[in-house]
Amino acid sequence: MRLLSFEYGGRNALGAVVNNGVVDLSARLGDGFSSLREVLERRQLDVVRAALTSADPDYSIDEIQFLPPVVDPEKIICIGVNYVKRNAEYKDDSALPKYPSVFMRTRDSLVGHQQPLVRPPESIQLDYEGEIAIIIGREGRRIPQEQAIDHIAGLSLINEGSIRDWLRHAKFNVTQGKNFERTGSFGPWMVSADEFSDYTNLLIQTQVNGEQRQNDTTANLLFPFSYLLSYLSTFMRLKPGDIISTGTPNGAGARFDPPRYLKPGDIVEVDSPAIGKLSNGVVDETI
Repeated sequence: MRLLSFEYGGRNALGAVVNNGVVDLSARLGDGFSSLREVLERRQLDVVRAALTSADPDYSIDEIQFLPPVVDPEKIICIGVNYVKRNAEYKDDSALPKYPSVFMRTRDSLVGHQQPLVRPPESIQLDYEGEIAIIIGREGRRIPQEQAIDHIAGLSLINEGSIRDWLRHAKFNVTQGKNFERTGSFGPWMVSADEFSDYTNLLIQTQVNGEQRQNDTTANLLFPFSYLLSYLSTFMRLKPGDIISTGTPNGAGARFDPPRYLKPGDIVEVDSPAIGKLSNGVVDETI
């Protein structure tokens, strides 16, 4: 299933992509199906799946406005430097890390598919980072690695955008540069876990104005999905609707010489054939 959150006619709803259109699950199923997080918390994916049997779309894709698939996550957890080549990209001769780098994002820092990324007036260093996102389906604490994939509801895509010069304002954290409003994106939908035989060789690519900038697979992750869930759940309780952005390959704009940051008019596409394509334009913030 491809489940999405969308706005239509001034109303936010949960939907599913069927035959290149959108089935309005909130309207069809009523109370308890207003959001993806609510469905995951109530463990109602099988009810949703049954409702889609022979269902015809209520709207065309072009009629709706995409929202982030989970509009109200409790946590957005991000993993830094999680591809082998990405670690080498720093050119500091450092050994591979023993543990993941972890930081958090706010909801307001991410927009949906086809919504503009916003470059703030404080910096011209808006950068892209294409990533695969895990959406948690079952609550867990201290999850064993061998049970971790059972806690995955599905996968989506994130452009984990950054304001590069704000990443180093402080000595030990990157929070400032990762949380400017509307500098990243999330979507276009969640592909349910039953659509994947495994998670170990998923392609992830990023294009800017049609030019490929990033290209790698999850076979090259330093910390695979099962490890991430186990490690993170050691110190935090993972809950339905939580998002884990699993890291970006090499090729971000900051790594070019000279750097190639995003500017108004650019189109950024994060693509994974097994999941879909997340596309966003870029505008300057108006204040």
